[in-house]
Amino acid sequence: MAHSIVPIALLVFGLVAILLLTVPTEDVQEAPGFMYGIVLDAGSSHTALYIYKWPADKQNGTGVVTQHSECHVKGGGISSYAGQQGAAGQSLEACLDQAVKAIPKERHHLTPVYLGATAGMRLLRISSPDQSAQILQEVGHKIQSYPFKYQGAAILSGQEEGAYGWVTVNYLLENFIKYGFVGHWFSTGRPTVGALDFGGASTQITFATQQKVEDEHDMIKLRLYGQEYSLYTHSFLCYGQDQVLKRLVAHIVKSQGFSKSVTNPCYPAGYNRTLKLNSIFNSPCTTKYKPSYYNSQASLTVQGSGHYEHCLGNVSEIFSFDGCPYSQCSFDKVFQPNVTGSFMAFSAFFYIHSFLQRITSITVSTPSQLEEAAKSVCIMTFNQMLILAPEQRSRLQDYCASSVFLNILMLKGYSFDETTFPRISFQKKAGDTSVGWALGYMLTLSNLLPAERPGLRKALTLGAWGSLIFLFVLLLTAVMIFILLRARNAKNKGGSESTI
Repeated sequence: MAHSIVPIALLVFGLVAILLLTVPTEDVQEAPGFMYGIVLDAGSSHTALYIYKWPADKQNGTGVVTQHSECHVKGGGISSYAGQQGAAGQSLEACLDQAVKAIPKERHHLTPVYLGATAGMRLLRISSPDQSAQILQEVGHKIQSYPFKYQGAAILSGQEEGAYGWVTVNYLLENFIKYGFVGHWFSTGRPTVGALDFGGASTQITFATQQKVEDEHDMIKLRLYGQEYSLYTHSFLCYGQDQVLKRLVAHIVKSQGFSKSVTNPCYPAGYNRTLKLNSIFNSPCTTKYKPSYYNSQASLTVQGSGHYEHCLGNVSEIFSFDGCPYSQCSFDKVFQPNVTGSFMAFSAFFYIHSFLQRITSITVSTPSQLEEAAKSVCIMTFNQMLILAPEQRSRLQDYCASSVFLNILMLKGYSFDETTFPRISFQKKAGDTSVGWALGYMLTLSNLLPAERPGLRKALTLGAWGSLIFLFVLLLTAVMIFILLRARNAKNKGGSESTI
């Protein structure tokens, strides 16, 4: 019996030894915890602080960065504090304090902090370069007063904002590379997904294309994981939601002769508001509508009429579809290749799409459904909308204009059609991570996105270790059962022999 057990035992321990040898010895050690990174997304309408984390032994372990937490700064974007010395920096304190508590103290000095400002600060830099520089300096000093590793505060270009958003989307969808079972990296071979971002002051479209990009300013090449990507990306300044709504009112005021009371067909019937002229004409985006002289403190009454066709006509005039200098254009004489593949639309795109589906009960997944939903919203009175979405009272008056804008931008501007529009996914998050440019920004600046493919062999994951232990226990149990059965058979055999 002993002779028959030995080969089995050797087989079991041989299998275990082979499995153990697949684990790199330098990785077999106590888990080192997490590293952290912070990005402040300083948008035109508000600032958000995102904390990301990744295993501390995988500085270049792409595919393992996840969102730890987020904090939304109260008040407007940092550009709204122009002329208020120190206010922009002070606005960040509550979220920075939260970051101090959220990140282990021993990691504070190792945690990089980046602040990226977008279209709101791009506009302020146009109208007041000195105030723009002062705000960046103030927020930089405030961040440096915290125990983190300050990496700078910068104003992103529109091209950078679009490209970082594209990186975020495809990273979260694991379209570049995936971390598989038993700790192996592998290329998924999936096509990438285009990114559609709609902020407060600008909107971006970015996607991989094989078509020639006729304007070199809208082309960017990235090399990630040994793969080169040719991207088309364009950012339309003054086409963010807040600036579009401001431009629309400015256009209506001008077209109605700058009278003290105007009718806005995009506002719902039963709604009216009083505005200061300065709140309309205080932006570089409304300069062309501004009268040669006006009293900035003068008031204006805007009355809603809820008329879809008139709203469509007014919003359409914000765009220019004439005089394309290239073989094809989106709008405003900007070249754009044909949209191809799938897209993810996020930021304000998600909120408008979600509102439309909820308030109209229309599944907005085709161009005709988008148009039908926009019409349905535009003919609702303010009270009807208030009954359906009371928690959004302060924003209800803007949804008709935003929906019509979304319709024109997507279908006439970007040229999505019955085939390509259904391939747009409107999302706020991918898993537990907010979708936007912030993650792509940190990954790129922290060198967590290598240009070449990482080594394929990694330490076993926790799940793989569990499987290994389970297999060992299973084999050991089988051996014990085998021994018991052999012992029992031997005993029975011995008993039968003794009775003869």
